[in-house]
Amino acid sequence: MNCFLPFRSREMIKSFKQTFLSLELQSPRWTSAEIAVQDYELRHYETAKWASTVIKGETQKEALRQGFWKLFYYIQGKNEKELKIEMTVPVTCLVKSGCTDFKISFFVPFEHQDSPPQPTDPEVFIEERKGEAIFVRSFGGFASPEKYAEEAQALARILKNVGQSFHEDFYYTAGYDSPFKLFNRHNEVWYFKK
Repeated sequence: MNCFLPFRSREMIKSFKQTFLSLELQSPRWTSAEIAVQDYELRHYETAKWASTVIKGETQKEALRQGFWKLFYYIQGKNEKELKIEMTVPVTCLVKSGCTDFKISFFVPFEHQDSPPQPTDPEVFIEERKGEAIFVRSFGGFASPEKYAEEAQALARILKNVGQSFHEDFYYTAGYDSPFKLFNRHNEVWYFKK
């Protein structure tokens, strides 16, 4: 069946499979700020560049789908250098209270941090996230927007109960696994420390 696909399509499918079946994907650097407790940990993330896009007026699930594909095309060569860029983790989604705009992001690999190829899609942009202290709650399984929201609410409740100060008006979701991975999945929700 593959012999009937145009060369570019076969290459994209091959690249897609390689991207999502790889187990050793780069991720942003961080250090643990304190001993992780059962329900959350505090991490210090280094300053890093991310490729991002904002999807407006959609459900979170649809925004993640649309945003993922815009960013996937960017790393597949839809950039000024027509350069293929390795997939990284996590795929993040900025969720703001009461807002239907979602920012989806891929971490830019270390070899491109100094000078990432500029996107040719005007809806994709490169942003630098400053180093931050972030409260992280991890969980397994297939994460839906509802499950992310439930975990974010649990993290917010725990942080309030222990007197931690954090930005309550937004959180990030972070997905680490391909849709093809069935077991031992890893997901996170992030609140930024004040």
